[in-house]
Amino acid sequence: MLSQLLMINQEPGAMPGEGLTAVETFTYFVAAPVGLFLLISLISWALTGEKKKGKSTSSITHIE
Repeated sequence: MLSQLLMINQEPGAMPGEGLTAVETFTYFVAAPVGLFLLISLISWALTGEKKKGKSTSSITHIE
């Protein structure tokens, strides 16, 4: 009876494959998106962070 209830939402002629394991589900839908978010955030922070002040000042970035 349970298998009949699960097949109600399937399109005619659909041949679904095997389901994902809990580890695969966690990896695909939690770990990968969080990892990508952290990687993009780190790259963005590294490229736009404040630069160290050097001994010389540029007339483009500093007005006296």
